[in-house]
Amino acid sequence: MSTNTASFPIEETTIAALHAAYLSGRATAVSVCQAHLDRIAAYDRSGPALGAIMVNNPNALADAAALDAALVSTGKLIGPLHGVPVLVKDNYDVAGLQTTGGSAALLGWVPETDATVIAKIRAAGGVILAKTTMSEWARGGTDNINSVLPGFARNPYNTAYATGGSSGGTGSGLASSFGVVGLGSDTFGSIRNPAANNAIVGLRTSWALVSRSGMVGLYDKRDTAGPMARTVTDLARLLDVIAGVDPADPATAGADGKIPPTYTAFLKRDAAVGLRIGVLRQACRPSASDPQVLALFDRAVANLQRVGAEIIDPFMIPEFDQFPPSLHPLSEVRAAIERYLARTGPTFSKSLLDIIASGKFHPLHEVGLLATASAPPPDKDPVVERLEADEARMRTAYRAAMDEMRIDALAIPTATYPPRLNGDRDMSAAGTRSGIASALHWPAAVVPMGYSYESLPSGLQLIGRPWSEPILIAIAYAFEHATQHRVPPSTVPPLRN
Repeated sequence: MSTNTASFPIEETTIAALHAAYLSGRATAVSVCQAHLDRIAAYDRSGPALGAIMVNNPNALADAAALDAALVSTGKLIGPLHGVPVLVKDNYDVAGLQTTGGSAALLGWVPETDATVIAKIRAAGGVILAKTTMSEWARGGTDNINSVLPGFARNPYNTAYATGGSSGGTGSGLASSFGVVGLGSDTFGSIRNPAANNAIVGLRTSWALVSRSGMVGLYDKRDTAGPMARTVTDLARLLDVIAGVDPADPATAGADGKIPPTYTAFLKRDAAVGLRIGVLRQACRPSASDPQVLALFDRAVANLQRVGAEIIDPFMIPEFDQFPPSLHPLSEVRAAIERYLARTGPTFSKSLLDIIASGKFHPLHEVGLLATASAPPPDKDPVVERLEADEARMRTAYRAAMDEMRIDALAIPTATYPPRLNGDRDMSAAGTRSGIASALHWPAAVVPMGYSYESLPSGLQLIGRPWSEPILIAIAYAFEHATQHRVPPSTVPPLRN
C-alpha cells in the first residue's frame, strides 16, 4: 500500500470515498481522523469559533490505528462504518467520555458503558471522534443555547445565526466537516431544525426504530434517536447500523419485522417516480412565512415533480387547525430527565429540584425548570391524558386524509422562516414546522432545499406514515441528486498543509 496519505481531501468526503481511499492506500483511518481533529482545532474554538464540539475523544486516534492494523492484516474493512469519524450529540453515553446532556449539572459525569447505538457504531468500525454541544436538557427550540459553554454554537454559513436546537452541535459540526456522519435526537424537531439550518440531511425516525437506551431523553413517547449526514446515502448507511430491536429499550420491539435488509436499496434516482406527495400548504400559509423561504419551497415542489413524483397541491387535512403544536407535558420531561439522573454517580443531582438548588442551569431555563421540577408524576397529570387523546385523534385525521388521496408522503418546509439570529427569543417568528411529525409520532426526513438571503439554509421536510423510512429516503435521494443544493460553508475552508 502507498503511504502517501497527506493529500486526501476530507472536506465533504463520504463513507464510500473514505472506504475507497482506505482500500487503495490513499488514506488511513489515523490520517483521516487527524485531519478532522485538525479542522476542529482550527475552527471550533478558533477562527469562526463555531462552538460545535463539547469534547474530543482522546482515544479516537488509537481506535483508528487499530482499524488500520486490522485492514493491513486482513485486507478487509471490518464493517460498514470502518474508519468513519462520527460526531455524537452529548446526550448519548460513550464509555470513558463525559455526558452532560447540555447541563452544567452533569459536568464530570463519565459513564462506564456505551449507549446501544454507540456500541453498534463501534462494532461497525465507526470512530467516535467527538461529543457535540447541545441545548441544555435538549430544550433548544430553534437555537443551541446551553449552560456548559459560554455563548452560542454558531452556524457556519453565517456565524451570527443559529445552528438550530437541540442537536445544533452535530449539525454545525457535520456542515463544517468536523466529522462524516453524526447522531442527533429528535423529540420536537431537534434533528430536523439543525439539518435545515446547516444544509445537511437528517431523519426523525419512526418512534423506537432506533434504541434510546443510554440516551438522555426529554419525553419518551416522542423521543427518537437518529442519523445526520451531509448526503442521503451516508444517512442511509448509518441508519442501517443503528436501527434495530434492543431489549434495553422495550419500545423497539415494535420495529421487529419493519426494517429492510438495507436502506441503501432505496437510493435510486428514479425512486420517486409514481409516488404521490401531498403538499400541505396549511403548514406554510403566506401570513406566517417568509416569502424567500416560500419561494424555495415552491421550487422544491416543482423539483419533486421533475423527478417523477405525482404532486397533489394543495393537499388538505380537514381537521388541520384542530391540532396546533403541543409542547411536551412538564411531568413527562421531569420523569425523563430524572430517569437519567438516577443512573449517574452518587455525587450528581438526582432531581431537577436539586439542580435548581445548585444553580447549575442557564438563566433562560430558570422559569421552565422551576415549573418542570414541580410537575406531578405523568400518571397523575391530566395534561398527559389530554395530549395523548389529541394526538390519537390527529393521527386518525391525517391517516384518513392521506388514505383517501393515496398519499405516500407529505411535503412542507422544515421552517417557514430562515434561521434566526443567535439570542433571538421571539418564538412567534421561528416558523418551525417540526411539531407535526412529533405529535403524529411519524418519521420525517429533511434535505437541503436552498438558501435565502444569500447564505441562510432551509430544508425540505418529508413526512410519512410509521416505518416509511424507505419511501422518505427514496424521495430525499432523488430530490438531492436532482438539485444538489448543498455547498460547503465559506467560513471553514480546507486547511493548507
